[in-house]
Amino acid sequence: MDRNQATGLILFAAVILVYSIFFTSPPEPQLQEPTGEVISSVQRNPTENISQEVEEVDSLQDLRAQIQYGVFASLVKGNESEVTLENDKMIVTFSTKGAEIKQVELKEYKTWDQRPLILMDNESSDLSYQINTTKGSLSLNEFYFTANTSTSQVDGESVSTIEFTAQTSSGKITRSYSLPNESYVLTKKLELEGLTSQLVDTNINIIWDAKLLRQEEDIEESRRKTNINFFKSSEKYDYLSQSKDETSEQVSEPLKWVSYSQRFFTSGIIAGNQFNSGSLEQVTPQDTLSVKNMKATLALPLENGKAELSYYFGPNNYKVLKRITPGFENNVDMGYFFVSWVNKYIIVNLFHFLEKFFNNYGIIIIIIVFIIKLALFPLTYKSYVGMAKMRVIKPEIDELKEKYKDDPTKQQQEQMKLFGQLGVSPISGCLPMLLQMPFLFAMFFFFPNSIEMRQESFLWAHDLSTYDSFIKLPFTIPFYGSHVSLFTLLMTVSQIAYTHFNNQLTAAQGPMKNLGYIMPIGFMFILNSYPAALSFYYFVSNMVTFGQQALIKLFVDDKKIREKVDASKVKNANKKKSKFQQKLEDAMKAAESNKKKK
Repeated sequence: MDRNQATGLILFAAVILVYSIFFTSPPEPQLQEPTGEVISSVQRNPTENISQEVEEVDSLQDLRAQIQYGVFASLVKGNESEVTLENDKMIVTFSTKGAEIKQVELKEYKTWDQRPLILMDNESSDLSYQINTTKGSLSLNEFYFTANTSTSQVDGESVSTIEFTAQTSSGKITRSYSLPNESYVLTKKLELEGLTSQLVDTNINIIWDAKLLRQEEDIEESRRKTNINFFKSSEKYDYLSQSKDETSEQVSEPLKWVSYSQRFFTSGIIAGNQFNSGSLEQVTPQDTLSVKNMKATLALPLENGKAELSYYFGPNNYKVLKRITPGFENNVDMGYFFVSWVNKYIIVNLFHFLEKFFNNYGIIIIIIVFIIKLALFPLTYKSYVGMAKMRVIKPEIDELKEKYKDDPTKQQQEQMKLFGQLGVSPISGCLPMLLQMPFLFAMFFFFPNSIEMRQESFLWAHDLSTYDSFIKLPFTIPFYGSHVSLFTLLMTVSQIAYTHFNNQLTAAQGPMKNLGYIMPIGFMFILNSYPAALSFYYFVSNMVTFGQQALIKLFVDDKKIREKVDASKVKNANKKKSKFQQKLEDAMKAAESNKKKK
């Protein structure tokens, strides 16, 4: 109990004591023969006493409110009702008690079990604005407001507005919300007029405590993709750790925005200017009633009694988020820096372009594979030719291995010399493939986080954003699961077939040959619970690559390659070693010398 509450309690007790001593009526004397007038008066007294008692209780409540809330006491009495703002994207419900958001529903989406998609409601989320007054910390959620709705045109766009007003004897509190048509952004303005003298500081404390509602079937995958993101005013994006069940962070420097980002949807709060500081925490619950529990405490500065901010309630669509505020697109995980550029500048734009012409996302994936493979075809061709050269000179390499089988260093030196004479590079077949790797890894991040795939069916997959459960197993296989994904199985078979074909082209031997068969099996376990769209993309990519190499084989003759290699051998017979070759040989000799000394 704080000092203000103790003082109020003492005063309340004093009032009761004074009332009982001076205002309680003495008992009526008993009369032997009451007249009709007296009987009538007695019959009326119970009702009058009850009315008097109600007035006295109201007076005491008003007194207590005056003690606790001061000039804000008149705002804690009223009737609660609901008011809504609605556009093509969402329905936002407010309460006149607190003038705060009560529920947000996205109209374009449904949950995994086809219920209305509610991003937040008053049962799972508590959003409170607190002011520090001379009477202590008071929550605006305790005050009753009157609401006025209106519609206006701003830059040719329809904007719906609700203005909530709470009037006191000293001034008023105004909270207004604006929702443009076809927008996921709700703008908020807050003003304390004539009341700044009642404040002990110029910050409003925003406390947003939320239990994020489950929207997807696979709750474990949802939890892996759910966390608090935030953006500092120094233009630095950051987030709370996703690997811990419970984590928190105190941010002392100014913040621009904070978001509760789930796999496909985000709820965010964005400062008009900045939040002075913030305290953030997230907890993964043991039950499945919520995905994660989040809490953010933010200090919003008042300037001349005014503050402005906005909320984002909507999908994790990269192009949409990029237009909201700087750094907000980071709520979509596009991968590490060396692959994110592929998604941000190529795949996203290509995907949205194809959406204009096709509404079947399986077909879009196939077309994307063909476009990427066509663009990378020169690299594929060079890779094939490089492997073909290594294949035709294999007899010479085998001869050197046999000749210098007891001297590995000399063997390597002679191989490098042979490569230089024949004009062959041992990495000529690998380098083009290496340059294609960013595209393969980019898809590993794009499809699991692409809301475009959500609840889109293709063939037997009812939802491309999750795994296609072709067969349900009566048991669970460690690291695999209790289901069989057919797209993942097809991807594995195609990868094994491609590896077999590739080994024939390169004449691979030893561990490298077996590694090509082990990797697809490993990926089968990894990708079995990943989105069907990803496995389907890799399957189609394998088949197209297989077809490309089969086509190239028809036009690349090993005899002609052999002729070119022999021509290079004659041409480079008296050619001096390059500086790189010389340095490489010197390094090999030094390594061998150190080995002998040991």
